[in-house]
Amino acid sequence: WKALWFVEPATGKSSFGIGVGTVVLAINVYLLGGYTIGCHSLRHLIGGFRDQLAKSRACYRAYDCVSCLNRRHMLWAWLSLFWVGFADLYVRLCAMGIWTDWRIL
Repeated sequence: WKALWFVEPATGKSSFGIGVGTVVLAINVYLLGGYTIGCHSLRHLIGGFRDQLAKSRACYRAYDCVSCLNRRHMLWAWLSLFWVGFADLYVRLCAMGIWTDWRIL
């Protein structure tokens, strides 16, 4: 929550805003979540252990949803891998003062 508040250097007043770093880390969470939710083990937990998925309509729909994500599992894996590296680099360079976390809003 504190990441969304920017302090004006001249006045010391805080105001709400979104920076590039906030967006970078939010995309990081989204990609890692897509990779994790689409994994084979979650498919098994949702309903893959059942002999017949058709008996429970809710399990069948949840299994289909997770299976849809699983079709692109390697894409999720590569995107999340590279984005974690970029997010780490972005935070590191901002912390070192080399890059500035530009404010969008």
